[in-house]
Formats: sequence, C-alpha cells, structure tokens
Amino acid sequence: MSLIDEDTKAELIAMYSAPDRHYHGLAHIEAMLDLAGEYHTALSDPEAVEAAIWFHDAVYDSRRNDNETKSAEFAARRLSGRTDRERVDLVGKMIEATATHQVPEFATNTARMDAAFFLDMDLSVLGALPEQYDSYEEAIRREYAWVGEAAWRAGRTAVLKNFLSRSRIYHTDNFRLRYEAQARENMARSLARLA
Repeated sequence: MSLIDEDTKAELIAMYSAPDRHYHGLAHIEAMLDLAGEYHTALSDPEAVEAAIWFHDAVYDSRRNDNETKSAEFAARRLSGRTDRERVDLVGKMIEATATHQVPEFATNTARMDAAFFLDMDLSVLGALPEQYDSYEEAIRREYAWVGEAAWRAGRTAVLKNFLSRSRIYHTDNFRLRYEAQARENMARSLARLA
C-alpha cells in the first residue's frame, strides 16, 4: 500500500508540473518510479522508497540551498499519521541525502541498501544515452537561467568534477554495472564543453 494518499499525490503532481521545473519535474519522478518498479524485489521497504521519490524534489528553488531539508520536512508533515515515526524518519533521511548523494548511516543494512538504491535512481540520468544526458544538462541550465555564464561554468564544473573524483558514482552494483561507464563519459564530455 502506498504511503501517499491521493490528495497528497495530486498536490505533488501540481508542484512538479510548475513551469520552472525544466528537469526537477514530473518526468524525473516518473523515471525514478519506473526504476523503483524494476528493482522492486531488491528493496526491503519499497513503499518508503516510493515516498522518498515522490517527495525528494517537492520543494525546489535553484536559488536556495535548503531544498532537501524543506522537502524532507514537507514529507514528514504529509506522512505523519500514515505510518510509524521510524519510517517517516527513514524517508526524510533518504531525501536529505540527495544534497550530497552519500548514503547516510542507518540502524539497519536493509535501510542503508534502500537508500543506496534510491540515490542511484536519482542519478541514473548521468548514465543515460548521450542525447538524453545532453537534454538533462540543457534542462538544468534552464533551471539556473538566472546564473551568469561564467558563474554557471565554474559551478557546474565543480559539481561534475566532484562526481568524477569519486571511486564510485553509484552505490549499488546493479547501477554501477548499468550506468557508471556511460556516466563518466557523459560528464567528461560536459566538462570539455564547459572548459
């Protein structure tokens, strides 16, 4: 059973359908939900992962640096009373982890693995086919249209270099085998364009 009632889902769909959501919109959520369905049997709490997907970019303003915290707080308010506090906290920790894409510490390995899958789903676009990846990059740039070109190039270069410097972009073997090589190629190509 879904942790999200129909009224909340309708509210989230409206939020993700806002005109300034060039990448962080409904298509991104749907793509992640498709992956969650594909990896359903690998998840110990698929409903919590689904909730994290729905809420993780609910609050999104490219001028702010607290979107993840605000999205987690929004999730906690909407999920309160629909499940126990432990699951609400799990969803919140997964959402907040999208700020760094590092798996947070959890009391159980199953929760840690669910978070790893969730974070990998969020970054799957990095390993998309080149034309899909390029569309993603263009959409992100539109979300940051208010940033001047020099500042954009510097900031985006730093983000891409951070990911490329990691020994692994993806936390799970499933996603590493499926996306890692292509993600590194895509980001290297982006860096060359930004240079």
